[in-house]
Amino acid sequence: MTQGPDRTDSSRTDGPAAEPSASAAPPGALDATPAPEPGLPPSEAGLLAAMRPQTRQALLWAGVGAALLWVLWLLSPILAPFVAGIVLAYMLNPGVEWLQRHRLNRTWASLLMISLMLLAMLLLVLILVPVVAQQAELMRNQLPNVVDRINQVVIPKLNQMLGLQLQLDAGTFRTLVMDTFDKDAAGKLVNSVMSGGLAVVGLLGTLLLLPLVVFYVLDSWPSWVGKVHSLVPKRWQAQTSGIAREIDDLLAQFLRGQLSVMLALAIYYSAALALAGFSVALPVGILTGVLVFIPYLGFALGLVLALMAALLQFGSVYGFVAVAVIYGAGQLLESFVLTPRLVGERIGLHPLMVIFALMAFGQLFGFVGVLIALPVSAVIAVALRRLYGSYRNSDFYTRSQ
Repeated sequence: MTQGPDRTDSSRTDGPAAEPSASAAPPGALDATPAPEPGLPPSEAGLLAAMRPQTRQALLWAGVGAALLWVLWLLSPILAPFVAGIVLAYMLNPGVEWLQRHRLNRTWASLLMISLMLLAMLLLVLILVPVVAQQAELMRNQLPNVVDRINQVVIPKLNQMLGLQLQLDAGTFRTLVMDTFDKDAAGKLVNSVMSGGLAVVGLLGTLLLLPLVVFYVLDSWPSWVGKVHSLVPKRWQAQTSGIAREIDDLLAQFLRGQLSVMLALAIYYSAALALAGFSVALPVGILTGVLVFIPYLGFALGLVLALMAALLQFGSVYGFVAVAVIYGAGQLLESFVLTPRLVGERIGLHPLMVIFALMAFGQLFGFVGVLIALPVSAVIAVALRRLYGSYRNSDFYTRSQ
């Protein structure tokens, strides 16, 4: 009698759990895999469910990065002035910061540095234009005589060696030269440029846009750097800042080394051409040295101007041999001595690695590859040094057993 109520209470307490119900979950249902997401095959849904949240987030950001790269590729035809402006702003930023330390407002410091940059470009044009005009005038006056001399000295020897009957028509050359380098050549050039239409407008727009991009990037540089730094996750900010400073120091050393190479080559070409007796030694030598930062183009332009001077000033084999020796030795000096020593050592690369980087990037990416070879190599060197340090401090390396 006394146990009846106890059984009744027990049944009231445990009844709902013991009684079977249509809504009760079958055994093991709580451990079952979540239902696949709508629209996904079962295999992909299972793979996504098995991923950790960090992995999903990493894949999401990787997709966002790939989409941004695709958009940049689509916009590549109009990105040139913006990319060039950012690069120039990075190069001018140390000068702006130096002026700021001397109590000059950043806006005025940016304007002053851009003015100095434009002045340097103007000086290059003022050096180049008179040299080209002088060589054109010499060619206009002397090339017909050079053709006559070739007919008298060189052509007979070629005919004798090859068994041919060659003859250069001096009258045709004289007419061609007179038509090309006549007094109204500047007017013809202006007319041809004006007929270019939209291409000329686009080029002028790019040239006008570039200083504006440089100014706005320079003026906003600190805030941009701060915003980019704030986007880095808190746990990685210290390490990221250290890597960025190291890369910045290396690129600064690269620019100083490149300026040293330009100065050394300008002195070499000017002195060598002067010793060989060239009347245009100083402008051609300075131009060749200053433009050496543009791979191939600066060297090629200086070589063409020197060959024109050799043809018009000397009119003999001596001028061509002198140019070949001077510029051949200059190219060897730049590639195997100056660039590896003054640039490679500053950015922590062995001279052989500098030569390999120039050849490898040139093979992979052509002209642009040669242009970016050493800066990119500097960034890769920083990353490899960081990885090497992490490896030496890892448990995998330090563990004895």
